[in-house]
Amino acid sequence: MVRATSRLLRERGAEGVSVQEAMSAAGLTHGGFYKHFASKDELVASAAGAAFADIEARLDRIAAETPEGASARTRVIDDYLTVDHRDRIAEGCANTALAADAARAGDPALRDAYLAGLRRTVEQLASLEDGAHTHERALQDLVVLVGGLTLARATAGDPVSEELLAAARDLLNR
Repeated sequence: MVRATSRLLRERGAEGVSVQEAMSAAGLTHGGFYKHFASKDELVASAAGAAFADIEARLDRIAAETPEGASARTRVIDDYLTVDHRDRIAEGCANTALAADAARAGDPALRDAYLAGLRRTVEQLASLEDGAHTHERALQDLVVLVGGLTLARATAGDPVSEELLAAARDLLNR
């Protein structure tokens, strides 16, 4: 249920997912929801945590698969700022997909889950270059990654979308 909701949450946002849709996506009936969660807000916070776990696993995988002497940071940038990632919103980065929801969240659970996930992402980005990558540089990278991907998603279908991805990559690879 949490995994299915995580995909829906990234794709549609918190307001765009009903309890019934979340349960249906998980192959369950609406009636069993309250056996698992006290509220939709609790489910959304759990789903946000799962969405962040996905990006954490992706960053871990990229770092582990980076050949000796290659830059894990560059590989993350090149993986993140792609048309494929832009178009796979439901499987994409929680930092990008859930930022607006976290900013508007009436219930603090989603905002807390977002903040915890963002902090873990920054820690992972900071660790990519064997300690040479600073916390401040990781924050800067995240700002450009999330901003570039957000703008590219907002303009998908227009050539400027791919230009935005390329511009963000170029900025980060300087």
